[in-house]
Amino acid sequence: MDVTITSGPAFAMGTINVPPGGSVRVEAGAMAMTRGDISMETSARGGFMGGLKRTLGGESFFVNDFHSAQGGQVGVAATLPGDMAAVTLDGTQGLMVQSGSWIASDPAIDVDSKWGGGKAFFSGEGLILLRCSGAGELLLASYGAILTTTLEAGETLTLDTGHVVAFDESVNYSVRKAGSWKSTIRGGEGLVTDFTGPGRVWLQTR
Repeated sequence: MDVTITSGPAFAMGTINVPPGGSVRVEAGAMAMTRGDISMETSARGGFMGGLKRTLGGESFFVNDFHSAQGGQVGVAATLPGDMAAVTLDGTQGLMVQSGSWIASDPAIDVDSKWGGGKAFFSGEGLILLRCSGAGELLLASYGAILTTTLEAGETLTLDTGHVVAFDESVNYSVRKAGSWKSTIRGGEGLVTDFTGPGRVWLQTR
């Protein structure tokens, strides 16, 4: 996926160049503009159950596939003001994405929901995480700017749960109180998430 990100990190827009005979998959409602030879096909990828699982994951029931016979462009923008980041998957492992952060990807990338269990529930991020897998590129959107950290094996990064955007499936995570119950209440910090490498973690500044 050939994408150019402009107007970040406050109001980022991604302009995706679709080659002749190519296509790109976009979250419903994220298209801001098209240019050139572009046609759109709307579907519930994976059928009814696939669409339902994406809905539980905070995404739309339908997705839009934009095709081009001669080449064109598709511009995408997120609902909230913030940044975008292009991420490459090599097919060896998946990427776990918080609800609402997936905005576009190569058609070869499978976007599915995955039960997050109690950890996700208590973190306030909902019960469902999106698992993106396959070989290709995808586009992430955030609230605020996006920062990327690569963790070595055994290295730990702690984030406030509301600042998590995505992380490699190789990264282990656990949710805990920021301190004692007294410091949690008085300090205004609630719950945090510990990520342990190896792998990449994306965070948002707002």
